[in-house]
Amino acid sequence: MPDLRDELLARITPDLNHIETALHNNLTPHLELVSEAAGHLIFSGGKRLRPLLNVLCARLCGHENAFVIKFSTIVEFLHTATLLHDDVVDDAAIRRGKPVAHAVFGAPVTVLVGDFLLARALAIAARTENPKIIRIISEITESMCQGEIQQLTRKGDIDLTESEYMEVIRRKTGFLIQGACQTGAILAGAPAETEKRLSDYGYHLGMVFQIADDLLDYTAETETLGKPVGADLREGKLTLPLIYALSCANGKDRTRMVEIIQGPTFSSGDFQELVKIIDSYGGIAYSQDIAKSHVKQAKNIISAFPEDETRRTLSMIADYALSRGS
Repeated sequence: MPDLRDELLARITPDLNHIETALHNNLTPHLELVSEAAGHLIFSGGKRLRPLLNVLCARLCGHENAFVIKFSTIVEFLHTATLLHDDVVDDAAIRRGKPVAHAVFGAPVTVLVGDFLLARALAIAARTENPKIIRIISEITESMCQGEIQQLTRKGDIDLTESEYMEVIRRKTGFLIQGACQTGAILAGAPAETEKRLSDYGYHLGMVFQIADDLLDYTAETETLGKPVGADLREGKLTLPLIYALSCANGKDRTRMVEIIQGPTFSSGDFQELVKIIDSYGGIAYSQDIAKSHVKQAKNIISAFPEDETRRTLSMIADYALSRGS
């Protein structure tokens, strides 16, 4: 959907520029090595969706000042920290089309830089002197860690259920996007009802983004994905298209799927065979339908706000999130 992407980019570019400046200004570690290792991923082309949502939700509630931009960097620092740690745990090779941080700086430095970013996010949250915001940011950090641990313990488990998968992505991705939207409302001093609505919008949007990301592992090319196609599966991560197809497959097809999944290595041909089986059982279409349901709910929530450009942008972001996995 290039027209949607282009229109959305035109709307958000000024905010993205302010966020980019704030990320540079708020990183400021004492050691240059920390700046280099953190910047290797932070400034490697991320979309800045999470801090953008924080800014837009505050604006939707009638609040906008320089501190909101500064505060928004919290969610990007948290996101980057989890990616740095994930890549070490998964022994990944490529992230956003370039070598992962631990391949350049080593695993010990990368892990500690991730820890630094978590601490920096909490330090910025503390500057609000708002116990509720500090609690939310702390809970997001805790939930993301638990989601990663839960995913790690179920690595390669062909019995992973859809509900268990949903719980993992809710913790890994949903909570952070939900928190970005909710804290935007809190910074604006919005009523509890408005805060809840934006939190719910963020939850549904977070689910869409993660499901769309998981779909890309089966539908995108390496150049688009920024990492090798099939990387999630090679790391033992079972996602919704595969989980659904496994639950529907007959004995022969399911046996073949398990052989590919549990094999010590699998070729590009094996992966393409697996994708065909998944698609034949409706795994990709089913995942797209689940994502569409979350988009519909997110847009319904936003449509209840007074119509303005910010509301329109937030609605477009929901459509864009879905288009990525289509």
